[in-house]
Formats: sequence, C-alpha cells, structure tokens
Amino acid sequence: MSPRTQPEKRPAVRPAAPARKKIILVDDHPLLRAGLAQFINKQPDMETCCEAGNAAEAVQQLSTFKPDLVLTDITMPGKGGIEFIKDLLVLRPELPVLVVSMHDETLYAERVLRAGARGYIMKEAGGENLLAAIRQVLGGQVYVSPRISAKILENLSARKPRGSSSPIEKLSDREFEIFQLIGRGKSTRDIAAELHLSPKTVEVHRGHIKDKLGLKDSVSLVHQAVQWVEHQGQAG
Repeated sequence: MSPRTQPEKRPAVRPAAPARKKIILVDDHPLLRAGLAQFINKQPDMETCCEAGNAAEAVQQLSTFKPDLVLTDITMPGKGGIEFIKDLLVLRPELPVLVVSMHDETLYAERVLRAGARGYIMKEAGGENLLAAIRQVLGGQVYVSPRISAKILENLSARKPRGSSSPIEKLSDREFEIFQLIGRGKSTRDIAAELHLSPKTVEVHRGHIKDKLGLKDSVSLVHQAVQWVEHQGQAG
C-alpha cells in the first residue's frame, strides 16, 4: 500500500497593508523640513512624498507626486501662505491642507480655515499632537486646538466679550498680508511687486489698514507694523 500523500501546505496569505498616505512638506527652512520628513517617514501610515521651499515649488510638485495632504507653513518667500492655500484649492479642491506654524493661532487659525485649510497647529504643540492633527485631517475632519475651537464657538454664539479681540483681526486677508510686509520694511513699490498688485492698489489697502487700526498717518502705520512683526518673531 502506497503511503497516503499529504496535501501541500500553502503559506497563509496576509492581507496587503494599506498604502501609506503621501504628504508634501512646504516650508522655507530645509532643516525643519528634514526633521519633519524623518519623523513622518517613521510612521506606518504616512510618508513624505516631496518637499518645497515656497508656494511656486509646491504647485509644480502637485501634478508629479499627487499627495494626499499638504503640510505647510504660512510665512514663506514670495506668495503668502493664505493666498497659497486659496490657489491650491482652485487647482485641487479635494486636497486637504494642514498649516503648521510658529505664529499665534489666535490670529491665524480662523484666517487659514476661511481660506480653505482643514486645520492649524502651532509648531510648539509637539510631535504627537502633530501626528494626531495629520490623521484627523486625512480622516476628513478639521483640526484646531481646544482654545481655538472654543474661540470659534464663542464667535458663533455672538456672546464674545467686548474688547476681547485684537484690532488686527479686523483686517482682511490681503490687508493682513500687506500689514506684515510693511512691518518687514517693505515699501509700497516692493509690496506691489511681491504681491503682483499696482502701487495704487497697495496704497488703497494701506489707507484701509490705517482706518481699521485707528492710525492717523503712514508713520504710525509703519511703527505699529514693525512692532507687531518684531513681537511675533519674539513669540516664535
């Protein structure tokens, strides 16, 4: 009697691991990008697909790498971060944007959300909070800190305490951008060239900024803008 042949054992088929989500890093500091990329690439569910030092580079990368998320700062050379977010959403309406910045969230978070970003987190929040924010935005949700969430709800409830907001919050996104450039020592002509506006348009914006901030002349405007930019730099 011939020995009974044993059925051949086939190795168990493991289900394929889900593809890692691809993230583009947009920041003008190469060392910071390198640190973020190394941190993200250690995660099992996400990876850095490309990097960019400014808005123009980021837009060029989009068609080549097709990222699932844009992780961006808002202070970069050339086009400002808020305008960059608006442009991204014209090109890729479905692409989520998460802003990670050193700037005070109370002044920037609501602006970037209005521009179309899906979240805002400060760099000082730490790595674990950043990962949580990334996963939350990739999951289709919006991420802001508890403090900003409470502030937004307070605004919606129309019970905000009188005098609790900064006068800077009255500025439109474009006025806010010009105010920052004034604080960095840019002339009207410099600002016009950087933002692709006419000098006359910049002057109109400057007039609106003075009115909203209650400033009597251009000297007062420059002084306040410089002080504000210096304060933001110290805070970061």
